[in-house]
Amino acid sequence: MVGFFKGTATAMITPFKDGGINFEAFARMIEYQIENGTDMLLVLGTTGEPPTMTDEEKLAVMRFTVEKTAGRAKIMFGCGSNSTAHAVEMAKLAEKEGADGLLAVTPYYNKCTQRGIVEYYKAICSAVSIPVVAYNVPPRTGVNILPATAEELSLIPNMAGIKEACGNMEQICETMRRIRDKMDLYSGDDNLNLPILAIGGAGLISVVSNIAPKETKQVYEYMAAHDLDRANELEDKLLPLIDACFTEVNPIPVKYGCDVIGLEAGLPRPPLTELEDAHKKIMDDAIKSLGLKKL
Repeated sequence: MVGFFKGTATAMITPFKDGGINFEAFARMIEYQIENGTDMLLVLGTTGEPPTMTDEEKLAVMRFTVEKTAGRAKIMFGCGSNSTAHAVEMAKLAEKEGADGLLAVTPYYNKCTQRGIVEYYKAICSAVSIPVVAYNVPPRTGVNILPATAEELSLIPNMAGIKEACGNMEQICETMRRIRDKMDLYSGDDNLNLPILAIGGAGLISVVSNIAPKETKQVYEYMAAHDLDRANELEDKLLPLIDACFTEVNPIPVKYGCDVIGLEAGLPRPPLTELEDAHKKIMDDAIKSLGLKKL
């Protein structure tokens, strides 16, 4: 299927405090995104640190997100797992709690064949009636959705797209060729936002937009209007911040960046650690160069 969403989605961080979830801070983050034009909130994706959260915490976050968003933006919940049964269980729960769509990362660690990938997504899609987006991020999972496999996935009725973060534009172009007009392609790598939009990507699922949602949305709008000059000009200004967000493994840097602008992100949960001092300076400089003010 095509047309689930167009525009920008923010891969939301989960703010922690005193061993639990800081819902007061999370409410501010939701408002910040909506006020700055973000079209969809991706909650409990990789950036939200779900591997360190209990299912009870995830449920609480789902309910809180739906309540606070109140229909002002679409909501997509992460439900992927290296257990197909658990992914299906979480997909059903997310649909029940009011998700507009689901993001399901490929199975990780135990890995699987390309046939296993297809069966995994068939199981998730058949368990729910809402749109499902596959998430391809081989550097994290060790599993790569190849273009021919993406084409097969596009035949599943409620398979709405693929979030691409494989880092290989040659592969992404071939995937786009095979799925065009069958399901949508989304950029899952802020460094590749412009080229993915240029080949027909439907939108951006962004980490950087936790800090700079307005600017990220503007890049999308310039590209949608075929104004490449202004898109490039703004993307050039964003690139130092994009680079700063990946000096260490996501979401370590972006959580620090949110703290800098006045959003109380807190520290990541172990085994992730606090951002190193040298990288804090890089983030500080990037935020300053973009002219972002403290909220």
